[in-house]
Amino acid sequence: MNWISQKEFIEIYPPKEFNTEECLIFLKRSNQEVLHRIKDGYLFKLLKINGLPILCQIKLQSNSIKVEFPMHVPSERSHEEIAQYIWAWFDLEKDLSSFYEMAKEDSILKPLVQNYYGLRIIGMPDLFEALVWAISGQQINLTFAYSLKRRFVEQFGESVMFKGETYWLFPLPERISTIQVDDLRQLQFTHRKSEYIIDIAKMMAIGQLSKEKLLIKATYDEMKKCLVSIRGVGAWTADYVLMKCLLQPESFPIADVGLHNALKRQLALNQKPTIEEITSYAMHWTGWQAYATFYLWRSLYDETL
Repeated sequence: MNWISQKEFIEIYPPKEFNTEECLIFLKRSNQEVLHRIKDGYLFKLLKINGLPILCQIKLQSNSIKVEFPMHVPSERSHEEIAQYIWAWFDLEKDLSSFYEMAKEDSILKPLVQNYYGLRIIGMPDLFEALVWAISGQQINLTFAYSLKRRFVEQFGESVMFKGETYWLFPLPERISTIQVDDLRQLQFTHRKSEYIIDIAKMMAIGQLSKEKLLIKATYDEMKKCLVSIRGVGAWTADYVLMKCLLQPESFPIADVGLHNALKRQLALNQKPTIEEITSYAMHWTGWQAYATFYLWRSLYDETL
């Protein structure tokens, strides 16, 4: 991690393959988003560091990411944890050179990497948030998924006020482990999803499940096996979490509807491709399936920009 820390700000230096405009396009994809806000050229994000909520005012610049603290300046020992969160959030550890080399020779990916060069997977460093988001979004459209997320966060999350705006933290598993299924049903979660989310919260609250324990697993396959053993977590959900939280570049949510729609559009197909056809298209993506998927998802936004 390449960064410097001063008393009142942090400056992070991303790799050269980092496109701030592309990252902002992703972050602005829904006006229902409740966990960050883009305002006056800044990205605002509330983090909980060492038990304290810290509002970060982030400026994505061409050569650096500058983080300032408009409410309370955190202790210098908190700076590294904040920098690590942002480093993971934008997946800055990855060297994308081999992905781009592979994509140049791939007929599907070649135009995408030219158009979106420097786009990185925008992750969810918090495991509980990633699991809840993936489970919430099962078999519903993205707009309704964001509505569920907003209700969930505003009902159970912590918040701070700054200049008339409310900034939210994602609810902690310890909080959700104490609620009842009916509490989530009232927010329009299904009965099953409510059970899954509360069960996972209980597992995490007692330390049975954690990001650290998953990352101890030696391989992607072992991590996926562990995740799919959890009630409510199927192959798609596991791969989504492996991609967005655990930053495994080989994760491949092959059954994803957005992936199917993007491939149909890119290849000008009359109908969505089959799983067998997608497997054939992805033969050369080995080790980079997550990035191939993310770039294909990005191509769908062009319809609405």
